[in-house]
Amino acid sequence: MPHSHSRSLTAKCLLAAGLAATLLPANAAQKSDIPVLPPATKQANSPKAAAYYHYSLGHLYAEMAASYGNRSDYLNKAIENFRLAMKEDPEADFLVEDIAELYLAAGRVKEAVDEAQNALKANPNQLNAHRVLAHIYRNQIQGDGQGRTNEGMVKRALEQYQIIAGKDPTDMEALIMVGGLNRMLDNSVDAEAAYKKALAIEPDNEDALVGLAGIYGERGDTKTSTELLERLATKNPSGRAYAMLGQNYESMKEYTLAADAFAKAFELEPGQLELQAEEAKDRTEAGQFDEAVKLYQQLADAKPLDPQYYVQMAEIRQDQRNLGEARRLIDKAKEIDKYSPEVRRADALLLADEGKFPEAIAAMKALLDMTAKSTYDPQQKLLRADFLFYLGRFYRFNEQYDQAVDTFKQMMALDPDDAAKGAVQIIQTHREAKDYAKAQQEADAAIGTYPDDRGIRSERAQLLSDQGKTDAAVAELRKLLDGKTDLEVYVDIAETYQKGHNYDDAAKALDSAEKLAKDDKSRAAVLFSRGALYERQKKYDLAEKEFRRVIDADAKNASALNYLGYMLADQNVRLSEAQDYIKRAVDLDPTNYAFLDSLGWVYFRLNKLDEAEQQLARSLQLSAEKDPTIHDHMGDVYFKEGKLKLAISQWQSSLKAFNSSAPGDVEPDEVAKVQKKLDSARVKLAKEEAPAKRN
Repeated sequence: MPHSHSRSLTAKCLLAAGLAATLLPANAAQKSDIPVLPPATKQANSPKAAAYYHYSLGHLYAEMAASYGNRSDYLNKAIENFRLAMKEDPEADFLVEDIAELYLAAGRVKEAVDEAQNALKANPNQLNAHRVLAHIYRNQIQGDGQGRTNEGMVKRALEQYQIIAGKDPTDMEALIMVGGLNRMLDNSVDAEAAYKKALAIEPDNEDALVGLAGIYGERGDTKTSTELLERLATKNPSGRAYAMLGQNYESMKEYTLAADAFAKAFELEPGQLELQAEEAKDRTEAGQFDEAVKLYQQLADAKPLDPQYYVQMAEIRQDQRNLGEARRLIDKAKEIDKYSPEVRRADALLLADEGKFPEAIAAMKALLDMTAKSTYDPQQKLLRADFLFYLGRFYRFNEQYDQAVDTFKQMMALDPDDAAKGAVQIIQTHREAKDYAKAQQEADAAIGTYPDDRGIRSERAQLLSDQGKTDAAVAELRKLLDGKTDLEVYVDIAETYQKGHNYDDAAKALDSAEKLAKDDKSRAAVLFSRGALYERQKKYDLAEKEFRRVIDADAKNASALNYLGYMLADQNVRLSEAQDYIKRAVDLDPTNYAFLDSLGWVYFRLNKLDEAEQQLARSLQLSAEKDPTIHDHMGDVYFKEGKLKLAISQWQSSLKAFNSSAPGDVEPDEVAKVQKKLDSARVKLAKEEAPAKRN
């Protein structure tokens, strides 16, 4: 351990090697035996000189011990001479640390402790002995080799550092350690006091500023914490300071600032690739996708045998709905390590996004088989529960509802902490299977088991809304109002009222939500919902105004672009403008079946029937042909093309889909329109076929 305090023999240490050279034979370093040295009494005629003599020999033997792998005979001779030096010169008490170091180097921890404790028995004010104990106890805080904190050693180390700081209030190491160890024991008040004492001595001390910033961050005072770190980064730039500043910005959801901080940290410590990875993660959160991909590519180039960076690039492209590029990146990751669970999980999720649910199911089952064990540690349970969660969803998307429910039950049994999450998925599976009785049974049971789980209560509210029980659904949602996520709850309440055609109460709920909107994202959610509400009321000018406000704030809001374009197309007005909005939405999300339906519908309005048929066919494929509106639109296309039988088939499919829809999702007027078109087409077909039959 480094010594930070003055020694009475420091000036003489420079002569130690010269003195030793006069005492040892020239070939001593090559001999395995310990050289015989003349007694101190013949070499020195004063206590100081004798102390110097023994110190020099001790120093020499210590170096020889280090050269010969901490050979015990050399260590013992070094210790013996250091003790003699202290005997001759009591001011040389710093040698307690040297002796302890020698014991520790040999793994003789108990003897090191005994040495310090014996020194304290002789002189309770011996600070060097306290420092020895402090360092020994500190080094044993994580002494089990598994990273677990030994709280007893934390307390022992803290006790020693408190004594040191009390006897020497200017000892910076002691003050900072008092702060850090108190933080480990959750004594933030004492930790704060220690760091402030250190800063009173050294206002720009990095350890003290970082520690104090950490305390404020843990208390939720991110603003003060960030101010301290900004001060440190400005006056004493370091990778550590900028990394902590980045973490603070992350907690404030200031992702661009966080990314910039990690970029500066990486500039200062270019070998720390994890700093660049943090920057890439924050660029992604900030929506700076191309910059993030560029950083991940640099990381992939720096670590060509690590597939994780290709997985992260693929996830970005997947979120951007650039599935072709995502597939290329996942295939690259598979080339590097096709057995990596992370790679195989990402591959399965991409297969599902590509609409290849049987392949996604097979891939996830293979991953579960590959990672199967007789027992699992907590982390492995979490990972396996995640695999089961997605397998259950894949089954549900593939309309294998029984298998989905069984898989979610396996997830719940594996990890009780995930049981509520699994219960939500089971309720949702029964909802999608249109088995409302089972869904209600599961929801009621889950509420009884997990009365405070927000996910279950929200899912139960949606189930009630599906069945047209608007007031009961709203009552369930109101139980979620807690002052924390009220904006989202009010938006859900508004959508529930809208579904039940209670537009006045829907508007009031949105007014409550708008008062809580503090950022662009939350304001956009309220504006979008209000636009949808106006559209349902056929207040098209007001609806357009709300959707435009969303788009003005976020030109890449695909849902708003699609809704506005579809609304114009449905009114058969400004079709070129409608087409532009919808195309922009499709470019942002090319596999969204609702957007493709909108594009097909605007092509129909423009009398581009081939293009309309192509887009609607793709939309039906992606929606698993369960959406009545898409079948209705395809029926219109076929009817206009004169393909009456195909039109009739599509309108029949539309009515069938309406009949299997949740009661709350069915608009009687829309059903009546489709029925009327079907009846007219049947009459027309009958008239066209009648002459042929007579002939």
